[in-house]
Order: sequence, then C-alpha cells, then structure tokens
Amino acid sequence: MRASMIAELSNRLSSGSGRSKEAVWLFTALVLTAAIPVLLLGGWMAYITADQERSYARKAATEALTQVAHRIEGEISHEIQVAETLASSAALDDANLSDFYREAKRIVAARPLWETAFLTKPDREQVLNVLRPLGAPLGPVTDTESFNAVLRTRKPVLGGLGPYQASIGKRLVALRVPVVREGELRYVLTVGLLPDQIGTILGQAGLPAGWAGTVIDAKDEIVARTPDARAVSASAKTPAVQEAIARGGSNSPRTQTREGMDVETVHRGLAGTEGWSVHVGVPVAELNAPVSRSLQLLVGGTAASVGLAIALGLVIAREVAQRRRMEALQSAAALLDSEKRGALAIDAAELGTWRWDLTANEFSGCNRFGDLLGLPSARSGETRWSADRIFALLEPPHRAALASFGGACLESGKSGSVEFPVQSDDRGEYWLRAAGRAEGPPNRRHVIHGVLADIDILKRAEAERSHLLRRLASAQEEEQRRISRELHDQIGQTVTGLSLGLKALEQGLAKGGNAEAATEQVRWLEQLAAQIGRDIHRTASDLRPTAIDDLGIFRAIEAYVAEWQERYGVRIDIQTFGRDKSLPPDVAAVLYRLVQEGLTNVLKHASASKVSIVLEKKSDGLALVLEDDGVGFDPESVSRNAMNGGQPSGLGLSGMKERVALLGGTIAVESTPGKGSTIFVQIPLEVQEMEVQETGA
Repeated sequence: MRASMIAELSNRLSSGSGRSKEAVWLFTALVLTAAIPVLLLGGWMAYITADQERSYARKAATEALTQVAHRIEGEISHEIQVAETLASSAALDDANLSDFYREAKRIVAARPLWETAFLTKPDREQVLNVLRPLGAPLGPVTDTESFNAVLRTRKPVLGGLGPYQASIGKRLVALRVPVVREGELRYVLTVGLLPDQIGTILGQAGLPAGWAGTVIDAKDEIVARTPDARAVSASAKTPAVQEAIARGGSNSPRTQTREGMDVETVHRGLAGTEGWSVHVGVPVAELNAPVSRSLQLLVGGTAASVGLAIALGLVIAREVAQRRRMEALQSAAALLDSEKRGALAIDAAELGTWRWDLTANEFSGCNRFGDLLGLPSARSGETRWSADRIFALLEPPHRAALASFGGACLESGKSGSVEFPVQSDDRGEYWLRAAGRAEGPPNRRHVIHGVLADIDILKRAEAERSHLLRRLASAQEEEQRRISRELHDQIGQTVTGLSLGLKALEQGLAKGGNAEAATEQVRWLEQLAAQIGRDIHRTASDLRPTAIDDLGIFRAIEAYVAEWQERYGVRIDIQTFGRDKSLPPDVAAVLYRLVQEGLTNVLKHASASKVSIVLEKKSDGLALVLEDDGVGFDPESVSRNAMNGGQPSGLGLSGMKERVALLGGTIAVESTPGKGSTIFVQIPLEVQEMEVQETGA
C-alpha cells in the first residue's frame, strides 16, 4: 500500500497542472500512513509496560509482606522459646516460688517485649505476678479463652489483644505456656507482651515509605500498625479484607485509609499465632504511577514519531545522513547505559574506582576510593591525590608491594592485585585489595585502571579460621601429651611393679619359698593387674566416653554431672525431658562434649555456686540450656576480642559453637557482668532421626 501511494505521488508530481496540491495531499497521506502504525504500536507497548510495572509493584508488596511476616514470626517464636525456658525453671520443680519470682523478674527486665509475667494454677487462680509483691492477693485470670486453650492442648498459645488494665494503663497480648512436671499440668505461665513493641518490630521490618502495615489478632483487633494510625485501614473488618481472608491466599482488595486515600492490601497469616495476620497496604496512586508515566511516554513517543515522519517526508535527500546520526546517537546512548550499569554494579559491590598515572605520579578516583583510604579531601569533592600521599598511608613493606604491583602491571599488561592494611581513627587497622591492569602497547603503558575493595571481613575470617586451627592442633597435641603422661606415669609404673613382682615370685618359687608368702605375692600382683585395667579404662573413657554406649546419653550425662559436682563442690540441678527417645550417635557425642565444655567454662571463669542444666528432646529437635549464677561477662566484648586476634585459653565457647554448627544447630549466649550466664543450644534432628531409623530397619 505504501509503495503504491509513493508511486502515485511520483506520477502526479510529473503530470503538470494541479500536481502541487495533489502532492501535498499525497504527502499528508504518506505521513499518516507512517504515523498510524507507530501510534498503535506505541499504545500497545505502553499498555504492556504499565501492566508489567504494576505487576512488579504488586509482587514487591507480596515480598515485603513475606519479609514482615517472617520478621514478626521469628520474634514471636523467640519469645515463646524464652517463655518455655522460663517455664522449665528448676524452681518450679519443688514449687520454690520465691526463686522463680526472682528469675522471672530478671528475665522480664531483660526482654523489651515483656511487660509482666505471672503464674496461674489450672483452677485460674493467680499464684504470683512480677508486677505485684510476692504473696499479694491477685485473684483469678479474666482472659480465659487462651487460658482454656493451654489447658486443652498443653502447648504454648498466643492470645489476642487483651482488655484494658487500669493498674498499668495498657492493653497487653497474652502469651501462655504450660508448666508440666512429671506429666502433670501444674501451672500456666503467662507473659504480657507490649503491643507497642510489636509495632516497633513492624516498623523496623523494612516497609517502603508511604506503605501501611497492620498486625491483626484472631478477633480482628488491631494489635500494631505503622507508620501511624492515619496510615492504615479505617477498620480491621473492612468487607473487602474479610472477603479476601475468607477466600484464603493473599489477594489484593482495594480499601481506603482514614484520610480517604485508596490502597490495595495484601495479607498473610502468622504461623504459630492462633489466627493472627499481617496486612500491608500499597497506595493505589503508587501502583498507577507506571500507567501515568507510560501515557506521558506515549504522548512523547507519538509526537516524536509524527515529527520523524514529517522530517522524513520533507528531508528525504538527507535520509542517509540522518540515519547515520541516529545510529551515532544510539551508540552513544548504549555506551552511556553500559557505563551506568557498570557504575551501578561497582556501587553495589562497594568498590572504589581509581586511575594511577605513573608519569604524572598521581591517583584519581571516585569518592568511595577516598573514603576507603580515609582521605578527608575526598569528602569535599577532590578526586585527585598525589601518589606520595597514597604511599604515605602505608607501612614501608606495603609501599614496596604497591610499587611492585604497579611495575608488574605496566610490564605485563595483565591484571594484578595487591593487599595492604591502612589505619583510621574510627575503624583502627583494616585491609584493602587493589586490583587493576594497564592497557596499550608495552612502550606506551603509563596508566593503570582498577578498583579498590574492602576485604577486612575476609581477612578477619581467615585469621579466625587459622587461629581456630592452631588452637585445635594445640589441643590435640596437649591431649596426646596427657595420654602419654597417663601411660608413662600411671600404667607404666604399675606394669613395672607387676614385672618386678612376677620376677620376685619366680625367684621365691625357685628357692622353694613357703606357699603362704607366694599366695600373698599373687594377690598383690592381681591388685596391680586390676589397677592397670582401671587406668586403661579411665584413659579410654577420656577419649570416647563409654558411658554413652553403656548407659545411654541421658544417664551418661547425669553420671558425669554427679561426679563433677562431687569433685568440685558446685551444686548442679539437671532436668531431662523426652529421655525415652534415642539420639543419633554423633548428636549424643556432641551433646556430651557440650555439657563437658560448658561445665569446664563455669569452673574456669564463672566462680558460680549453682548451675542449672535443662535438656529436652522434642519431636523436631534437641534443646540444651546451661545457666549459672556466676560473675557473668559481656558477650560483645568477648566477640570483639576474638575478632581482633585475641588469644583466649582453650577452645571454650568457640569450640562449642563449632560443634553445634557441624550439626546445623544454633547457639546463643545471654550474660551480664555480675548476673550470671545462660547458654541456649538448639539442634535439629529430623535428618538425623531418619538416618537412625533407616539403619535400624
């Protein structure tokens, strides 16, 4: 069609009179013919692009919802674990409420999310409340729904937003945990959680600015919301939201904020919360922003297309030059886009770009390069520094290494790298790696381009790993020396005595000695042989505790604890749950060593008078809690000391962490100077138990 129109235009232009007017109409038709497909294609592409961007925004809302839900679920799960640990307190074994009252007050003071903790009998009468003096009359509990759920299931239950409590001027969320001893439900431990703190968790979960987040309990009560009361739905019982919840999934019903702003919401239930859910509202204006931008692009593209068509018709003789110009512009745009992507990748990797001109003896680079080197001038916009100034930041050996790196790059033309430490007031000493290469023919290379990376974390990790390996080798060598001493000093001397006794017996029998003396000599030799057997058994037990195989892991630990308590005079209270279930051999060995190393740390560092050990085997994992009333310590300072190359004696906590990590478990330490220490260990058992069952089959 376009070819026929162009041919007709040519014929009419050469036909004589009136051809100028016809040429104008034909030219107009040609322009419209070229512009209409462009308009249609532009509209279709704008619609597709807007729809895709809207889908991306909704997907981002779903991902943000998942992130918020995981954050809140993790915090609630951790609080349940701490409450279960408190419910397992040894003070409740013999109804020692005064000890439990002090322990509960300590934990409530240490948990920002906890407002109170109180203990209730199954008949709903409160026994104690940390907000009231011990022994004060308290009365029955009023929120019975979650309380009855605990009585019925004997599992932790997270209730909804409770009624207003005039005594404290707040509404609390009840977290209830059963206290079971010897198969009997003795108490229900209730922890009052602060909705404001749940709101803090919601606010710190990373929602984009302008988005609304709401946490709703099973009764549709708003527990927490962010950024403020005006940024969320007017009611938790909006019909659209209720319909989406009834359908299941995470559909996006549209509703309005209290200020009349339209939002689309996505929701998700919170696992382990008995019907709680979290809702995220995205402003409709933000979702529709891509459509508005697409319309603007469509108008601009249409105008550009029409202008291009007119220019094509009017300046047909310059088509080749115009095409070349467009190709040049496209190449420049592609180059600019490539440079932007490269700069974005470098910025995401936190790299500093630099250029070293060896002829001019100067460095130039981005601000990140100057920040990594701690150069104040970089913050004021300066991008050039003399090479002498850069070299002055390094120690002499590393100056030589940097100079050698530059010479090697110029000589070979290949990529190279060099590592060196620098000093700063806020970070102290940290390590950097410079990598780069020089381009061009050998006789014209004088500039090196490269990047600068902060590798301090990698260096510290390597140092810590090397330090652990050295400590492990030292521990192995010390163990070998100890075994050697045991064999030489005890078993060796006993064997020597046995040999001399046999020689004396032989000489006595050869001389015709009396039978009574010979019998006495034989009995003495039997005692020596028995002593040798005991020494060998003790040495073998140190290498691999045979009690695990003979008695089982729980009784083996109890036997070790009893012996340790008698030897060192420190009172130990040990409780075990789920001991009727067996453990995989590797888990049993690690558990035994964890108890050994934990008690060794208490003996060396804690100066404690009492130690409490709780060991519970659950269906999905193993929990170990080791608590002492010793001097305590600051875990953060200990970690910093280890990161800075400190040399603590023995494997200690590092060894315990290594053992737990090998089994895919987690270990947490809570301690305060002067208030004792508590170690929490969690080891998953699903994979290990399946392997044990397959082996037994």
